[in-house]
Amino acid sequence: MPAERLQKIIAAAGIASRRKAEELITSGRVVVNGQVVTELGSKADPEHDHIRVDGKLLHGTQRHVYFLLNKPKGYVTTLSDPEKRPTVMDLARGVGSRMKAASHVPKTYVVKVSGKPAEEQLARLRQGLSIGTDEQKRVKTAPAKIRLIRDAPNPWYEITLIEGRNRQIRRMFEEIGHHVEKIRRVRYGPLALDVEPGRFRPLTLQEVAQLKSAAQPRSPMVSRHRNVSS
Repeated sequence: MPAERLQKIIAAAGIASRRKAEELITSGRVVVNGQVVTELGSKADPEHDHIRVDGKLLHGTQRHVYFLLNKPKGYVTTLSDPEKRPTVMDLARGVGSRMKAASHVPKTYVVKVSGKPAEEQLARLRQGLSIGTDEQKRVKTAPAKIRLIRDAPNPWYEITLIEGRNRQIRRMFEEIGHHVEKIRRVRYGPLALDVEPGRFRPLTLQEVAQLKSAAQPRSPMVSRHRNVSS
């Protein structure tokens, strides 16, 4: 790993803010490999150098790597599956990091429905309704955003959810008497799914910032728009 400025390393470790870290350095309270360092331009490698602040050894900062992964049908978002189904980790071998989907991030799909639901039926989906689960229980879905994007005897809708239960959209439409013929996720929060199913790419710094902002818990969604795993 390339060397970084000491104040940045200290701040990333959560010891102090960047400005406070500079004060720690100039006051002689930082030691690198046994030598006191007081110059602000000094650099170190947090993975190989021994850095102490006020005598306390600084452990390497935890570094997160973010990927956009388009999960194919049949794969599950977990590290291992007792049912032996393929997981996203099977797709991401060689990355060297664990992957998990960000929570509280709205997920947007396009859906083709068999037959045209009445407006009052769509209102039930927008408000949230009771559906079955894999555990043979009943749960109420959170409010969803639904927008007609292609009017036809078998119309297409854009649907945005803030939760991701197994087969949720299919079960929602089944609850109002309509079968989902096709479904495809197109967005994950602010990110467009621009990779083929089974492929992934690293996120840019700007995308990471946008995703973190989108992942902040929000009040229930009434009618708003919004993968890193699909």
